Amino acid sequence: MGRAGNGRKICALGVAGVLAGTVLAGCGDDDGTGDGARGSSAEGNAQEQGTQAVRSAYDRTAEEDTAKVRLHVRTSAKGASETANGQGAVDLDDGDSVMTLTVQGQRIEQRVVDQVLYQKMPNGQAPGGKPWIKIDLGKVSAQQGAGDRSMSDPAQSAAYAKAITDKDVTEKGTATIDGVETTRYRVSVDVAKLPGGDALRQQVGPTLPMDVWLDEEGRMRRQQIDMTLKAAPGSTERSSTDASSAPQKVTVRTVMDFTDFGTEVEADAPPAGQVTDMTGKALEQGKRRS
Repeated sequence: MGRAGNGRKICALGVAGVLAGTVLAGCGDDDGTGDGARGSSAEGNAQEQGTQAVRSAYDRTAEEDTAKVRLHVRTSAKGASETANGQGAVDLDDGDSVMTLTVQGQRIEQRVVDQVLYQKMPNGQAPGGKPWIKIDLGKVSAQQGAGDRSMSDPAQSAAYAKAITDKDVTEKGTATIDGVETTRYRVSVDVAKLPGGDALRQQVGPTLPMDVWLDEEGRMRRQQIDMTLKAAPGSTERSSTDASSAPQKVTVRTVMDFTDFGTEVEADAPPAGQVTDMTGKALEQGKRRS
């Protein structure tokens, strides 16, 4: 990671981390399990059961209170791609988390505490001459029209449930993840029905495709989200082969695995004197996109 433009890279990575956290809130509060069936009536029942299973998955997972998390984010644009990997632990009740991210061979410590994102960059790369930066997710989400909570808040799970209908859930078979047998479901979410959906829709389109893998107890073991982000309004970035072509699009695949339910999570904010507040810059970026 070059030193030029580090603030922007840090903020972008922060958004990637928060985006991954958003996936955690992908379900709701109904009960049910999904089983395969034959015949049109049976297939309809199976689809309804699958929808109920997906909607109830977060609640079933959150009942475990905490979990270890593995994260993989792949970002592609202009024929090139970058990956970010992370591992840590998350409090499934209040959304606090601690993670270590690896980006371009460099390790970044990340914490989310009381809806504030903190990141510690290596080798003094954070702006302001301090080791940590922070972004107030509540303020950012309020600007996006999502009220006083970030979309990364697991408490927003009900909003995702309302955005999923029976036709949006398809069972895609089974898979073994970390030695656990799971059932995979493909989900389509109506972006307009999410908190801050109007602004998000401008960037990702009308629907958001997700895949979730649920264990026998209905808990989430893996979740994958694929997004195609349009260039921000006013962007001058164009294809290198055609100056008149449409602005470059960026595709992002985020995968999160959940293991070791009940693990200990210690998420503490860094000392205030070691932190540079980047919330203002994040809000400015949000205004330019609106």
